Amino acid sequence: MPVFHYKARDKFGALFTGEIDTMSKDAVAAQLDNLGYFPVLIEEKKSNLFSSAFLENLLARLQPITLEDLIVFTRQLTTLVAAGLPFITSFDALIQQTENKRFKKIITQIRNDVEGGKAFSDALAKHPAVFNELYVNMVKAGEVGGVLDQMLERLASLAEHESEIRARIKAATRYPKIVILALGVAIVILVSFVIPRFAGMYANFKAQLPLPTRILMATSYIGQHYWYWVVGFVILTVWGFKKYVNTPTGRLQWDGFKLKVPVFGEIFLKAALSRFTRVFATLNRSGLPILQTLDIVGKTVNNVVISRAIDNIRDSARQGKGLVQPMRISGIFPPVVIQMMAIGEETGKMEEMLMKVSQYYDRDVDYSIRNLSTSLEPLLLTVIGGVILFLALAIFMPWWNLINVMKGGG
Repeated sequence: MPVFHYKARDKFGALFTGEIDTMSKDAVAAQLDNLGYFPVLIEEKKSNLFSSAFLENLLARLQPITLEDLIVFTRQLTTLVAAGLPFITSFDALIQQTENKRFKKIITQIRNDVEGGKAFSDALAKHPAVFNELYVNMVKAGEVGGVLDQMLERLASLAEHESEIRARIKAATRYPKIVILALGVAIVILVSFVIPRFAGMYANFKAQLPLPTRILMATSYIGQHYWYWVVGFVILTVWGFKKYVNTPTGRLQWDGFKLKVPVFGEIFLKAALSRFTRVFATLNRSGLPILQTLDIVGKTVNNVVISRAIDNIRDSARQGKGLVQPMRISGIFPPVVIQMMAIGEETGKMEEMLMKVSQYYDRDVDYSIRNLSTSLEPLLLTVIGGVILFLALAIFMPWWNLINVMKGGG
């Protein structure tokens, strides 16, 4: 997006200068006019390949837009809309306050689209990498029902709930990550610096080295002489794995595997079910049709296995057969979810029942995450003990053999 340099005066005649990222000079003039400034000069800022402006623009394109950025944007927009400020004025304020340069450009594009006559939801839909289908559809429901501030409030609450779960998982897995990283660094140092010295010493003797030592020496030799092949193989493997996971078959197998992983699989399933019930309840309260709600929910659980089960529920609802039976057949949903859904269907209090299920799973996920380190300790101890035992055998067994050789030679 081009950058425009401007000079403008306020109503008292004071001169101001600055830069705005937008689509055209007319858009700059419109923004300045909305802010109460009178444009004096507007010109596009030229940049070459090696200019600081070009580098800043490149870095802005690469800057990630985090969930926290989206939460702050939604919360601020909720406050501005609820306060009754004009929509364009609200976006001008958001553009000025947003620090993420890439997100600022996207907000500017949305503002220009809305000013050009597009609906807010349609402007958001042009940026699916930032605003997912759930976000766009809830905004659309808010526009139709005249309750946009309420929809934005619910979206912010959902995003904050998601961010809180992610933060808890990161905190719970920090200790295992540090232990594994330290163990990896220790192995690299040992293979790179310690084993080569021992290799020279062992070469002076004709004794047969133990298998662990030979494995470690071969690893050291490969790491020193063919490290670029190793790096290339790792990069190619990671790239191939990502490509395969992005295929329908690969994604289905990977998501199914994640649900079966010891310790973590249970947490993934509970977190997905909590998200399913919370989003379902929120959309149901927003007044969206049940088929559209199920379609959106199926795309937001972030697991293809569960999404397929939700698609079957949607097909059943389309045929007028209800929601409960396909949930039982899927084998994904625990009895508590099925029972609450059945009660919600019978009593007409679906939203209330689903929110209770979501709160139940939130507590369950929180408990599982708090005990994650304790659950992983036996596995960590087993891995660390096995690696240390292997390294000890690889280093000390040759010494015992050499002592026996020297004794025999003496």
